Amino acid sequence: MLSSFMPQLLPYLLNEFLQIPEEKQGQVAGRVAFWGEIAIIATVGFWGTLSDKIGRRAVMSSGFIIMSVAIFLFPYAETLVELYCYRGLFGLGVAAYICMLTTIVADYVKDDSRGKGSGYLGISNGIGAMITVFLLLRLPSIFQEQGMSATDAGFLTYKFVAIICLVVGLIMWLGLKPGINAETNEEEKVNFLAQAKQGLVAAKDPGVALAYGAAFVSRGNLTIVGTFFALWIVQHGTGELDMSSAEAQKHAGMIIGIAQSCVLLGAPLFGILADRINRVNALIITLLISAIGYGSTFFITDPMSQGMIYAAVIIGLGEVGCIISSGVLIAQQTPERYRGAVIGFFNLSGALGILVASVVGGALFDSWRESGPFVLFAGFAFVMAVWAIAVKSRVTPVSEAL
Repeated sequence: MLSSFMPQLLPYLLNEFLQIPEEKQGQVAGRVAFWGEIAIIATVGFWGTLSDKIGRRAVMSSGFIIMSVAIFLFPYAETLVELYCYRGLFGLGVAAYICMLTTIVADYVKDDSRGKGSGYLGISNGIGAMITVFLLLRLPSIFQEQGMSATDAGFLTYKFVAIICLVVGLIMWLGLKPGINAETNEEEKVNFLAQAKQGLVAAKDPGVALAYGAAFVSRGNLTIVGTFFALWIVQHGTGELDMSSAEAQKHAGMIIGIAQSCVLLGAPLFGILADRINRVNALIITLLISAIGYGSTFFITDPMSQGMIYAAVIIGLGEVGCIISSGVLIAQQTPERYRGAVIGFFNLSGALGILVASVVGGALFDSWRESGPFVLFAGFAFVMAVWAIAVKSRVTPVSEAL
């Protein structure tokens, strides 16, 4: 919900709060995401390794509390520099929770059911995104209908979400098991830097390296949808159809809602698929779906047309499929002793994908065409599928290698 909310409401903030010209909004949105990803890249390995030392609960709850503060501050930014700083603070919290999501599933779910576990996680992701689409993105319009100004409605929306985030952080603290992994005893503990280094060394395993590459694509896909889907539709609505920002935001929410509905429906299917077939084969299938869905946007000129709805369906399936299949693969290939560190680097690779999506995607959006970021990651997904086919025979699960 939070990962969807921040980029998808950004066009509203750029229009109503900072009055950024439309021809510059693609690059500004890309830079906002860029600084968020710099924070993730700088800290995601740290959070993963720290969780091996102090436990998952402390890291998870800290991430939500940090995000709550950042969300509260976001609409108070009066300059782009302030906006970048607050987005960086949000990225610091994102790095903590996104690392813990995969790690906790790997900790608690048996290997032969990890696909299903990741499928349930995907369902929860889909529900959160749907809440963003059908409630949170509509709040500015709802508040304005009650007589508020556009800026007051924006302030109240961000405060509402910040409170939700804070409450979730407290629930994480109360609900997750305290302490470190019970199976990691004192003799097994190694120093902090050695654990962090293990995340990099683990890439010698072709399965781990493949999972790192898949994380690059899957997280980049997520950013493309979150940042540029809404921006493309809002710009078209306000620039071509004379809609208000709030009206265009609602329409963007409808299209994104279709994509997220496919995420919700596809999550359990891809989770089951990842348990029934070779997990590299599952990754290949989802990468090809992603390449087709994102590549199809090249032929779309009207983002409010029927063609965009068809593309959104395939994009949603590819998005959730890549996330689930890459997450299951890294869990399969990761020794328990260094799980936090390895998954930290897995998420670091994902952060690099988001960084490329943000910076290069923003430049393509403004200077080439609105579908540019989507086409870019269609190409990456295809290249990754070829890589997966090439190394499939050399990927051996950790349980079979022992």
